[in-house]
Amino acid sequence: MNYHRYFATERPPVETAIVGTGSFGRSFLLQAQHMKAMNARVAVDVDAATAAAALRAVGVPAERIRQCASAEEAAAAWQAGDFIAAGDLAHVVGLPIDVVIEATGHPEAGARHGDLAIAAGRHVVMVSKEVDSVVGPELARRAREKGVVVTPVDGDQPSLLIGLITWAEVLGFEIIAAGKSSEYDFVLDEAESSITSNGRTVAVPGFAGLGRLGDAPAVERVAARSCAAAALPQRAVPDLCELLLVANATDLTFDRPDLHAPIARIDEVASLLCPAEDGGLLAGTGRLDVFHCLRGAGEISAAGGVFVVVRCTNEETWRILAEKGHLVSRTGNHATILLPRHLLGLEAATSVLEAAIHGASTGAAVPKPRYDLVARAQRDLPAGSVLVMGGHHHTIDGATAELRPAAPLSDTAPAPFYLAANQRLVRDVRQGELITMADIEVPEGSVLLALRRSQDAAFFGASAAA
Repeated sequence: MNYHRYFATERPPVETAIVGTGSFGRSFLLQAQHMKAMNARVAVDVDAATAAAALRAVGVPAERIRQCASAEEAAAAWQAGDFIAAGDLAHVVGLPIDVVIEATGHPEAGARHGDLAIAAGRHVVMVSKEVDSVVGPELARRAREKGVVVTPVDGDQPSLLIGLITWAEVLGFEIIAAGKSSEYDFVLDEAESSITSNGRTVAVPGFAGLGRLGDAPAVERVAARSCAAAALPQRAVPDLCELLLVANATDLTFDRPDLHAPIARIDEVASLLCPAEDGGLLAGTGRLDVFHCLRGAGEISAAGGVFVVVRCTNEETWRILAEKGHLVSRTGNHATILLPRHLLGLEAATSVLEAAIHGASTGAAVPKPRYDLVARAQRDLPAGSVLVMGGHHHTIDGATAELRPAAPLSDTAPAPFYLAANQRLVRDVRQGELITMADIEVPEGSVLLALRRSQDAAFFGASAAA
C-alpha cells in the first residue's frame, strides 16, 4: 500500500491532543515534529508543568509553550499559535482538535478522558489498554453514536496484530495461531549458562542442551525451558491484556487462561504454536498466545513484534518460500509470518490519520466484549487493603491476571483486573481466589464503573445493568 496516496488529502493538518506524556506520549510528540499531515500542539498531564516539560524535551522552544489552567487561556494560546500545556483535558477539548490520544495508562482517568473526548465529538486513539480491556466496546459504541471513532494505536501490539491477522484473512490464509513476542527477549549466553532479560541476568544451569528444539517433544521441551528459567517472569499482565483486545476485535480465542507463553526461538514458533496432533502445544486452531524470544546476543530479535502462524496448503510453494528464508515448521505443515516491530508513539500517527481522514479504526469496526482480564490473589489479601496498581507493567501487588469469558458485573462475578486496580478490599480474599465485585469498593462516581455498566446493558441485555 502506498501511504502517500492512502493519506492524501487537501484538508489542513490533523490537529491532536496527547493526554499522558510518559514514554509513549513523548515519542508521539517527538515524531509529530517531523510530520506534515499532523500537528501536536496540545499536551495534557497531571499538571501543566509536566506537560510543558515534555514539550520542551522534544525540542519545542520554551517561549512557544503556554501553560493553561482554563479553557479561556487555552483558546487564547491557540489563537496565538502557541503550544499548549494543560493539567486537564477539559481545558483543551473544546479547541479545534480532531483527535485525542489517551496515553495515561490510568484506568479511571483514561475512562474519563475517553468519555469526555467522545462527548465533545473528537476521535479517540486509545493507547491505554487498561481502559480498553474494561470498557473498550462501550467507548466504541458511544463514538459511533456521535459520528466519531475510537481506535487502538499503531505502535502497540494489539493494533499491529489486528492488522496482520486481517491481512492474512483477506489473503485466504488459515490462521492456526497469532500473537506477539513478549516485550523483552530472553538472551541466552550458553558459555556462561545465563539468560538476560530486561536488564536482569540469571543463572540457568539447567538450560544446557535446551537451546534448540530439534526433534524434542514440544510439551517436554517447553516445560523444561520454563523450569530452567524459573527465576525470570514468564507471565506478564500486559501480554494478557493486549491479547484480550485482539480477541475482542477478532474471532480468535485462547487455549488456556494464562497462555502457553513458551520460551522459543523465532524459527520454532510454528512448530510450537500449532495443534498437538501436529506436534505442537495447542488444543485447536485460531488461538492467541505469546512467546518469549530466545536468542543469542548477536542474533536477530523479534523486537516485541507480532506474528501469525498459517497452514501451509501447498508443499511446493512453501518449499520455495522456506528456501528463501521463510519460517516453516519442522513438519512442513505450518509457517510463521512475523512483523518484528512495535515503535510506540513513533508510528502512532497512522492510527490518528486513519481516524481523522478516513473516519475508521485500525481495530474492529464493532469490538465486542468477548473476554475479561480478571485478578486472582497470589497470597492472602486482608480486608481494608488497597489493590494498588503500579510499576512499568501496571500490575497489582499480590495478584496475578488471567483471561476468562466476559460476563456482566455482579457480586459473584470476577472483577475486571483494571476495575479492581486501586480499589479497597471490603473483605478478606484468600490466596488462590478470584477477586470478585463483592470483594471491592468502587466509588459510585467512577466513570469506569458507569461505562462498564452501560456496556453490560448494551451487550448482555438491560437486566445485566441491574
